[in-house]
Amino acid sequence: MNFNFKPIYLCVALMATASYAQAAPLAYVPNEKDGTISVIDTSTDKVVSMLPKNGKLGKKIQAVAMDPSGKKLYVVVRDKNAIAMVDLAKGKQERLIKVGDEPEGIDISPDGKTLAACLEEEYAVSFVDLASFKLTHTVKTQGKNPEHCAYSPDGKWLLASNEKSGDVDVIDVATHKSVHLIKATAHPRGIGYSPDGKLAYIANEGANLVEVVSVGDWAVLHRIPAGLRANGIKVSHDGSRVYVSNGGDHNVKVIDTANNTVIATIPAGERPWNMALTPDGKKLYVANGRSNSVSVIDTVKNEKITDIPVGKFPWGVVIR
Repeated sequence: MNFNFKPIYLCVALMATASYAQAAPLAYVPNEKDGTISVIDTSTDKVVSMLPKNGKLGKKIQAVAMDPSGKKLYVVVRDKNAIAMVDLAKGKQERLIKVGDEPEGIDISPDGKTLAACLEEEYAVSFVDLASFKLTHTVKTQGKNPEHCAYSPDGKWLLASNEKSGDVDVIDVATHKSVHLIKATAHPRGIGYSPDGKLAYIANEGANLVEVVSVGDWAVLHRIPAGLRANGIKVSHDGSRVYVSNGGDHNVKVIDTANNTVIATIPAGERPWNMALTPDGKKLYVANGRSNSVSVIDTVKNEKITDIPVGKFPWGVVIR
Protein backbone atom coordinates (compact mmCIF):
# COMPACT_ATOMS: atom_id res chain seq x y z
CA MET A 1 0.00 0.00 0.00
CA ASN A 2 1.34 3.41 -1.01
CA PHE A 3 0.68 6.28 1.45
CA ASN A 4 1.09 9.94 0.59
CA PHE A 5 2.75 11.63 3.58
CA LYS A 6 3.20 15.07 2.02
CA PRO A 7 0.23 16.71 3.81
CA ILE A 8 1.52 15.44 7.16
CA TYR A 9 5.03 16.74 6.46
CA LEU A 10 3.57 20.08 5.39
CA CYS A 11 1.48 20.30 8.56
CA VAL A 12 4.49 19.54 10.77
CA ALA A 13 6.58 22.14 8.93
CA LEU A 14 3.89 24.78 9.35
CA MET A 15 3.55 23.99 13.06
CA ALA A 16 7.32 24.30 13.50
CA THR A 17 7.32 27.63 11.66
CA ALA A 18 4.48 28.94 13.82
CA SER A 19 6.25 27.80 16.97
CA TYR A 20 9.43 29.59 15.90
CA ALA A 21 7.47 32.78 15.17
CA GLN A 22 5.84 32.68 18.60
CA ALA A 23 9.23 32.14 20.24
CA ALA A 24 10.74 35.35 18.85
CA PRO A 25 12.13 37.41 21.76
CA LEU A 26 10.11 40.40 22.88
CA ALA A 27 11.60 43.70 24.01
CA TYR A 28 9.83 45.53 26.85
CA VAL A 29 10.35 49.31 26.99
CA PRO A 30 9.13 51.37 29.97
CA ASN A 31 7.80 54.77 28.87
CA GLU A 32 8.57 56.94 31.87
CA LYS A 33 6.10 59.75 31.27
CA ASP A 34 3.28 57.60 29.88
CA GLY A 35 3.31 54.98 32.64
CA THR A 36 3.13 52.24 30.01
CA ILE A 37 5.33 49.50 28.54
CA SER A 38 5.81 49.22 24.77
CA VAL A 39 6.26 45.59 23.65
CA ILE A 40 8.41 45.10 20.56
CA ASP A 41 8.62 41.92 18.47
CA THR A 42 12.36 41.64 17.78
CA SER A 43 11.76 39.60 14.61
CA THR A 44 9.87 42.48 12.95
CA ASP A 45 11.06 45.44 15.08
CA LYS A 46 7.48 46.63 15.46
CA VAL A 47 5.51 47.51 18.58
CA VAL A 48 2.93 44.73 18.89
CA SER A 49 1.21 45.62 22.16
CA MET A 50 1.18 47.86 25.23
CA LEU A 51 1.19 47.06 28.93
CA PRO A 52 -1.00 47.29 30.86
CA LYS A 53 -3.80 46.52 28.41
CA ASN A 54 -5.89 49.21 30.05
CA GLY A 55 -4.80 52.40 31.80
CA LYS A 56 -1.27 52.92 33.06
CA LEU A 57 0.98 51.75 35.89
CA GLY A 58 1.68 55.20 37.31
CA LYS A 59 2.61 58.79 36.53
CA LYS A 60 6.33 58.01 36.37
CA ILE A 61 7.84 54.59 35.72
CA GLN A 62 11.48 53.71 35.22
CA ALA A 63 13.48 50.47 35.37
CA VAL A 64 12.08 47.08 34.42
CA ALA A 65 13.32 43.55 35.19
CA MET A 66 12.11 40.19 33.91
CA ASP A 67 11.23 37.29 36.17
CA PRO A 68 13.33 34.20 35.27
CA SER A 69 10.12 32.36 34.37
CA GLY A 70 9.34 34.95 31.72
CA LYS A 71 5.81 35.27 33.09
CA LYS A 72 6.19 38.37 35.24
CA LEU A 73 7.65 41.82 34.59
CA TYR A 74 8.74 43.99 37.50
CA VAL A 75 8.45 47.74 36.99
CA VAL A 76 9.59 50.71 39.10
CA VAL A 77 6.60 52.99 39.74
CA ARG A 78 8.48 55.94 41.09
CA ASP A 79 5.53 58.19 41.94
CA LYS A 80 4.20 55.41 44.20
CA ASN A 81 7.61 54.51 45.69
CA ALA A 82 6.84 50.97 44.62
CA ILE A 83 7.56 48.00 42.37
CA ALA A 84 4.68 46.68 40.27
CA MET A 85 4.41 43.01 39.32
CA VAL A 86 2.86 42.73 35.85
CA ASP A 87 1.35 39.44 34.70
CA LEU A 88 2.38 39.19 31.05
CA ALA A 89 -0.29 36.65 30.09
CA LYS A 90 -3.09 38.81 31.54
CA GLY A 91 -1.47 42.08 30.53
CA LYS A 92 -2.18 43.79 33.82
CA GLN A 93 -0.67 44.67 37.18
CA GLU A 94 -1.05 41.82 39.59
CA ARG A 95 0.60 43.21 42.73
CA LEU A 96 2.34 46.32 44.04
CA ILE A 97 4.88 46.63 46.85
CA LYS A 98 6.25 49.74 48.54
CA VAL A 99 10.04 49.62 48.67
CA GLY A 100 11.15 53.05 49.94
CA ASP A 101 11.78 56.64 48.91
CA GLU A 102 12.34 57.29 45.17
CA PRO A 103 13.30 53.92 43.65
CA GLU A 104 15.01 54.04 40.25
CA GLY A 105 17.23 51.14 39.15
CA ILE A 106 16.43 47.48 39.90
CA ASP A 107 18.06 44.11 39.30
CA ILE A 108 17.18 40.47 39.95
CA SER A 109 19.69 38.13 41.59
CA PRO A 110 21.24 35.41 39.38
CA ASP A 111 19.27 32.71 41.23
CA GLY A 112 16.04 34.57 40.47
CA LYS A 113 14.96 34.75 44.10
CA THR A 114 15.53 38.39 45.04
CA LEU A 115 14.96 41.82 43.54
CA ALA A 116 17.14 44.77 44.58
CA ALA A 117 15.91 48.35 44.23
CA CYS A 118 18.09 51.45 44.51
CA LEU A 119 16.38 54.17 46.59
CA GLU A 120 17.77 57.45 45.33
CA GLU A 121 16.49 59.78 48.05
CA GLU A 122 16.76 57.32 50.93
CA TYR A 123 20.45 56.49 50.33
CA ALA A 124 19.64 52.80 50.53
CA VAL A 125 18.90 49.59 48.63
CA SER A 126 15.81 47.53 49.36
CA PHE A 127 15.58 43.78 48.80
CA VAL A 128 12.37 41.97 47.87
CA ASP A 129 11.80 38.22 48.13
CA LEU A 130 10.13 37.34 44.83
CA ALA A 131 8.48 34.13 46.05
CA SER A 132 6.45 35.98 48.68
CA PHE A 133 6.76 39.42 47.06
CA LYS A 134 7.64 40.92 50.41
CA LEU A 135 10.32 43.40 51.47
CA THR A 136 12.92 41.50 53.49
CA HIS A 137 15.50 44.16 54.37
CA THR A 138 16.98 47.53 53.45
CA VAL A 139 20.71 48.31 53.34
CA LYS A 140 21.99 51.83 53.86
CA THR A 141 24.55 52.96 51.28
CA GLN A 142 27.70 54.85 52.18
CA GLY A 143 27.25 57.02 49.10
CA LYS A 144 24.44 59.42 48.24
CA ASN A 145 21.68 59.03 45.65
CA PRO A 146 22.11 55.42 44.47
CA GLU A 147 20.62 55.11 40.99
CA HIS A 148 21.63 51.85 39.31
CA CYS A 149 21.90 48.42 40.99
CA ALA A 150 23.68 45.42 39.48
CA TYR A 151 24.29 41.94 40.91
CA SER A 152 27.58 40.22 40.15
CA PRO A 153 27.20 37.02 38.08
CA ASP A 154 27.83 34.84 41.16
CA GLY A 155 25.27 36.79 43.21
CA LYS A 156 27.79 37.61 45.93
CA TRP A 157 27.96 41.36 45.37
CA LEU A 158 25.57 44.16 44.48
CA LEU A 159 27.02 47.39 43.11
CA ALA A 160 25.05 50.64 43.49
CA SER A 161 26.19 53.76 41.61
CA ASN A 162 25.72 57.01 43.52
CA GLU A 163 24.90 60.18 41.58
CA LYS A 164 25.42 62.80 44.28
CA SER A 165 28.58 61.52 45.95
CA GLY A 166 30.29 60.25 42.77
CA ASP A 167 31.09 56.74 44.00
CA VAL A 168 29.86 53.14 43.93
CA ASP A 169 28.75 51.12 46.94
CA VAL A 170 29.79 47.48 47.18
CA ILE A 171 27.13 45.56 49.09
CA ASP A 172 27.88 42.12 50.48
CA VAL A 173 24.65 40.25 49.72
CA ALA A 174 25.22 37.62 52.43
CA THR A 175 25.80 40.08 55.29
CA HIS A 176 23.43 42.80 54.05
CA LYS A 177 26.12 45.47 54.46
CA SER A 178 27.95 47.99 52.32
CA VAL A 179 31.55 46.88 52.72
CA HIS A 180 33.42 49.15 50.34
CA LEU A 181 33.10 52.41 48.42
CA ILE A 182 34.66 52.68 44.94
CA LYS A 183 35.66 56.26 44.25
CA ALA A 184 34.59 57.11 40.71
CA THR A 185 35.97 59.97 38.63
CA ALA A 186 32.67 61.88 38.67
CA HIS A 187 29.06 60.73 38.22
CA PRO A 188 28.80 56.91 37.84
CA ARG A 189 25.69 55.44 36.25
CA GLY A 190 25.18 52.17 34.33
CA ILE A 191 26.99 49.01 35.44
CA GLY A 192 27.81 45.75 33.67
CA TYR A 193 30.04 42.73 34.38
CA SER A 194 32.27 40.49 32.34
CA PRO A 195 30.67 37.02 32.04
CA ASP A 196 33.26 35.50 34.40
CA GLY A 197 32.45 38.14 37.01
CA LYS A 198 36.04 39.33 37.35
CA LEU A 199 35.48 42.84 35.97
CA ALA A 200 32.82 45.51 36.37
CA TYR A 201 32.33 48.18 33.72
CA ILE A 202 30.88 51.45 35.02
CA ALA A 203 29.73 54.32 32.82
CA ASN A 204 30.81 57.69 34.17
CA GLU A 205 28.49 60.44 32.98
CA GLY A 206 30.38 63.33 34.56
CA ALA A 207 33.79 62.33 33.15
CA ASN A 208 32.66 60.92 29.74
CA LEU A 209 34.37 57.58 30.21
CA VAL A 210 34.01 53.95 31.28
CA GLU A 211 35.83 52.75 34.39
CA VAL A 212 36.97 49.12 34.51
CA VAL A 213 36.99 47.77 38.07
CA SER A 214 38.51 44.56 39.41
CA VAL A 215 35.82 42.66 41.32
CA GLY A 216 36.97 41.65 44.79
CA ASP A 217 39.71 44.20 45.44
CA TRP A 218 37.65 46.95 43.75
CA ALA A 219 40.62 48.66 42.13
CA VAL A 220 40.02 50.86 39.09
CA LEU A 221 42.18 49.20 36.42
CA HIS A 222 41.38 51.31 33.35
CA ARG A 223 39.58 54.48 32.37
CA ILE A 224 38.37 54.29 28.77
CA PRO A 225 37.36 57.54 27.04
CA ALA A 226 33.78 57.34 25.81
CA GLY A 227 31.33 59.99 24.60
CA LEU A 228 29.62 63.00 26.14
CA ARG A 229 27.56 62.01 29.22
CA ALA A 230 28.28 58.28 29.03
CA ASN A 231 25.46 56.63 30.96
CA GLY A 232 24.38 53.13 29.91
CA ILE A 233 26.42 49.92 29.82
CA LYS A 234 25.77 46.55 28.20
CA VAL A 235 28.35 43.78 28.00
CA SER A 236 28.13 41.26 25.16
CA HIS A 237 27.28 37.68 26.09
CA ASP A 238 30.82 36.49 25.33
CA GLY A 239 32.43 39.48 27.06
CA SER A 240 34.34 40.61 23.98
CA ARG A 241 32.46 43.90 23.61
CA VAL A 242 31.12 46.59 25.92
CA TYR A 243 28.46 48.95 24.60
CA VAL A 244 28.26 52.40 26.18
CA SER A 245 25.46 54.86 25.39
CA ASN A 246 26.41 58.54 25.31
CA GLY A 247 23.49 60.80 26.14
CA GLY A 248 25.10 64.03 24.96
CA ASP A 249 26.53 62.67 21.71
CA HIS A 250 23.43 60.69 20.69
CA ASN A 251 25.43 57.56 19.96
CA VAL A 252 26.67 54.20 21.22
CA LYS A 253 30.37 53.39 21.33
CA VAL A 254 31.68 49.84 21.08
CA ILE A 255 34.64 48.88 23.26
CA ASP A 256 36.88 45.92 22.45
CA THR A 257 37.61 44.40 25.86
CA ALA A 258 40.81 42.72 24.65
CA ASN A 259 42.58 46.08 24.47
CA ASN A 260 40.05 48.45 26.11
CA THR A 261 39.71 50.68 23.07
CA VAL A 262 36.70 52.03 21.19
CA ILE A 263 36.37 50.31 17.82
CA ALA A 264 33.08 51.76 16.55
CA THR A 265 30.69 54.66 17.08
CA ILE A 266 27.06 54.07 16.09
CA PRO A 267 24.40 56.81 15.87
CA ALA A 268 21.29 56.45 18.02
CA GLY A 269 18.47 58.82 18.98
CA GLU A 270 18.45 61.73 21.42
CA ARG A 271 19.69 60.90 24.91
CA PRO A 272 20.32 57.18 24.47
CA TRP A 273 20.75 55.33 27.75
CA ASN A 274 19.73 51.87 28.97
CA MET A 275 20.09 48.98 26.56
CA ALA A 276 19.48 45.24 26.05
CA LEU A 277 20.79 42.50 23.77
CA THR A 278 18.81 39.76 22.08
CA PRO A 279 19.60 36.23 23.35
CA ASP A 280 21.73 35.53 20.26
CA GLY A 281 23.63 38.79 20.81
CA LYS A 282 23.11 39.95 17.23
CA LYS A 283 20.94 42.98 17.97
CA LEU A 284 21.21 45.74 20.58
CA TYR A 285 18.14 47.76 21.56
CA VAL A 286 18.77 51.27 22.89
CA ALA A 287 16.16 53.45 24.63
CA ASN A 288 16.31 57.06 23.40
CA GLY A 289 14.80 59.16 26.18
CA ARG A 290 14.32 62.42 24.32
CA SER A 291 13.36 61.17 20.87
CA ASN A 292 10.73 58.72 22.17
CA SER A 293 12.22 55.84 20.25
CA VAL A 294 14.33 52.69 20.47
CA SER A 295 17.33 52.32 18.16
CA VAL A 296 18.09 48.83 16.89
CA ILE A 297 21.76 48.10 16.24
CA ASP A 298 23.29 45.25 14.25
CA THR A 299 26.15 44.13 16.53
CA VAL A 300 27.88 42.15 13.77
CA LYS A 301 28.12 45.10 11.37
CA ASN A 302 28.08 47.76 14.13
CA GLU A 303 25.39 49.64 12.23
CA LYS A 304 22.00 51.04 13.15
CA ILE A 305 19.16 49.10 11.56
CA THR A 306 16.17 51.26 12.45
CA ASP A 307 14.47 53.48 15.02
CA ILE A 308 11.21 52.25 16.53
CA PRO A 309 8.72 54.85 17.82
CA VAL A 310 7.55 54.09 21.37
CA GLY A 311 6.00 56.17 24.19
CA LYS A 312 7.17 59.27 26.01
CA PHE A 313 10.66 59.21 27.51
CA PRO A 314 11.63 55.52 27.25
CA TRP A 315 13.90 54.63 30.19
CA GLY A 316 15.40 51.30 29.15
CA VAL A 317 14.85 47.87 27.61
CA VAL A 318 14.61 44.28 28.80
CA ILE A 319 14.40 41.36 26.35
CA ARG A 320 12.95 37.89 26.83
